[in-house]
Amino acid sequence: MSNENVTPRVAEPILLSAALGSFEALWSPRIVTRVNDYDVRVAKVAGEHVWHVHEDTDEFFLVVEGTLDIALRDGDEGGDGGERRVTLERGAVFVVPRGVWHRPRSGRGASIMLLEPSGTSTVGDAHDEVPGHVDVTTGHALGA
Repeated sequence: MSNENVTPRVAEPILLSAALGSFEALWSPRIVTRVNDYDVRVAKVAGEHVWHVHEDTDEFFLVVEGTLDIALRDGDEGGDGGERRVTLERGAVFVVPRGVWHRPRSGRGASIMLLEPSGTSTVGDAHDEVPGHVDVTTGHALGA
């Protein structure tokens, strides 16, 4: 893992509103801090992400502002056609279990916090074609 995207641990509180106010890019998470070997990331989102899967890690979502929908597929890529959707309002948390194909989206836009192992790609281990508005990254340093 490259150290260029690592935000050092800080001894001062971090306001999520200030962190979210420091950038405008959508689907391009910023690393706020680290907890052990996990990144605490914030992102602004609108529209659709991409169908993807994290084979070896769960993905934690917390909605800071707005509403986030997460579509989930049963089974492997393409699965048996079984899909369901969870809707997360402000303050809601949800964990997508490892191995589950999912696609986050927000019709009106949202600000979210994610907790993932450091170095985890925003498009997982496998994914559909990545649209141009989705940043393929392991997270950017806050302020970058």
